[in-house]
Amino acid sequence: MHRVQLHYTLSRDAGNAVIRNPLPELLQAVAEQGSISGAARGLGLSYRHVWGALKRWEDQLGGELIVWGKGQSAQLSEFGTKLLWAERQAQARLAPQIAALHADLERAFAVAFDPHAHVLTLYASHDDALVALRAHAAAQADAGALHLDIRFTGSVDAIRALNEGRCTLAGFHTVEDAAADTLTARTYKPLLQPGLHKIIGFAQRTQGLIVAPGNPLALHSLADVVRKGARFVNRPLGSGTRVLLDDLLAQAGVAADALTGYALNEPSHTAVAEAVAAGAADVGMGIELAARARGLGFVPLAHERYHLACLKASLDQPATVALRNLLQTPDWQTRMAALSGYAPWHCGEVLAMSSALPWWQFARRKPAKTSRKKP
Repeated sequence: MHRVQLHYTLSRDAGNAVIRNPLPELLQAVAEQGSISGAARGLGLSYRHVWGALKRWEDQLGGELIVWGKGQSAQLSEFGTKLLWAERQAQARLAPQIAALHADLERAFAVAFDPHAHVLTLYASHDDALVALRAHAAAQADAGALHLDIRFTGSVDAIRALNEGRCTLAGFHTVEDAAADTLTARTYKPLLQPGLHKIIGFAQRTQGLIVAPGNPLALHSLADVVRKGARFVNRPLGSGTRVLLDDLLAQAGVAADALTGYALNEPSHTAVAEAVAAGAADVGMGIELAARARGLGFVPLAHERYHLACLKASLDQPATVALRNLLQTPDWQTRMAALSGYAPWHCGEVLAMSSALPWWQFARRKPAKTSRKKP
C-alpha cells in the first residue's frame, strides 16, 4: 500500500488551499505537450530533470507512467492516466477539508506573528467567491490583517454552527423571491430569528446544470435529465444546493427518485464538476464558475443570493466591521464581478431580514386607540 505524506510551507505571500504534488503536474504537462521536452519547457525545467523525475517515480510506484509509439508523441500510460484522475478527484472531493486545514494553520500563525490581527470564523456553504475573498483579505496587509477561518459545510449546518456559538458568521444561499411555502423558506425560517440575527449582503450567483462540453445530451432542464436517463450527481443533505434542487424538482413536478443518481452525492461544486469532467456522471447541480473553470457546459436554472448571517451582538465587533468594510471596497467588488456567474449584491451592507429573505413579512403595528372621556 502506498502512503501519503503532507507538507506545508510558511511564507509572507498569500498562498492558496491546494496541496500540490510534483508528479501530477509532470503528468499533466506531458499529456498537454505530447513530449518530455515540451513538458520541461512548459514547467520551466530541464529535459534531464523531468526525465529523471519520471523514471524515479516509475521505480517508486512500480508502474510505467509514459508510453511511446514509433513515430508518435508521448502519452500517459493507463496507470499514469488513472493516477492523474485520482489526484484530481481527491483534490475536488477534499477541497473543503483542505481549505479548512489551510485556514487552521494560517490562523495559528497569524496569531503568532500578529496578536492584533482580526480573525473571523465563518462556517459556510461551499462557494468559490468566498475562497477568492479569503485570499483577497489575506493580501490586504496595508488595510490591517483580516484572516478568514472558513469551514465549508452545508447551509443548514452553517447556520446551526452560528446558533451554537461555533462561528461568528454563517454563509448560506437562497433563490431570489422564494415564496413562503417553498422548501427554502421552510428550511431556513426556523433557524433565523428577527431581532437575534442580522443579514449581511454578499453576492448574486447562478446555479444550474453542469454538463459535458457542448452539452452532448442536450440537457436543458431537470425534466430533460429524467427523460433521457442521464446519470446525475447530487449534493448532500443539509447543503443549500440540495434544498434548491428539491425546490426546482417540486416546481417542475418531477419526483426526486426519478433522477438516476439522486442518492449519489459529492461534497462541493468543484467535486460535482470533476465527476462530470471525468465521465463518472453526465450532469450535476452546481455554480457556473465550477463548470467554466473546467471547460464544461453550463445550463442556468436559478439566480440566487448568497447571504452572510451573524448574531446581532457580533455585528459591531472589530473583525466583523473589518470584513464589512472590505466587502464594500471597489477592489473586492470588481474582483467578484469578474468571476463567472457572480455579481456583488449589497456587498457588506446590513440588510433588513424582510428584504433579504422575502418570506419574512412583518405586519405593521396598528396605533393604539385612545379612549375619549365623556364631558
